[in-house]
Amino acid sequence: MNTNIYPTIPSKQIRARFDESTITVYQAYNPAIAQAAVRHQTFVSPFKAERMTWIKPSFLWMMYRSGWATKENQERILAIRLKRSGFERALENACLSHFDANVHRDHEQWQTLVKNTEVRVQWDPEKNIHLEELSYRSIQIGLSGSSVRSYVNEWIVEVEDITAYCQTIRETLTAGQAEAAAAMLPAEMPYELPPATKSIIGAF
Repeated sequence: MNTNIYPTIPSKQIRARFDESTITVYQAYNPAIAQAAVRHQTFVSPFKAERMTWIKPSFLWMMYRSGWATKENQERILAIRLKRSGFERALENACLSHFDANVHRDHEQWQTLVKNTEVRVQWDPEKNIHLEELSYRSIQIGLSGSSVRSYVNEWIVEVEDITAYCQTIRETLTAGQAEAAAAMLPAEMPYELPPATKSIIGAF
């Protein structure tokens, strides 16, 4: 899907592939972690649950971050379907990675939240199919502590290795067929959240 089809897109809006009960996020790993995750349909060793893990609903932002699955330790792209209930619970208990005067009363309040929350939200410039910056942003969600354990043990419904699919889109784009490549992108639509959750993550 080409996100430019929307006439006006809010600066900070979640756009994702989802259905009534699940939402798809993306992660990039080395082959060992990816193969184990696909085999077990969740993350197991050598994945390290004690580290913060970042999930991304934007396919093109994942392509930017991984260089279309070419960067070291990001050679495999995983599409993870997780329960919307878990995804939304994470956001309800999140804190922005950076101070935002539109969200936080002051720096002291933000610093207290940072110390006492296990979920981080970061908004980065969205990318087009050429991996160029767009005027609106895409969300990244960092999970740590008990939120990682919930992600691994409760929220994940399916883990799929989509590396070959990503490579096909990249090859089509490299061949100068940008329109055909764009037609192959996953359909991502605005993901609505309760006003209170949007306020927590600064989605506007």
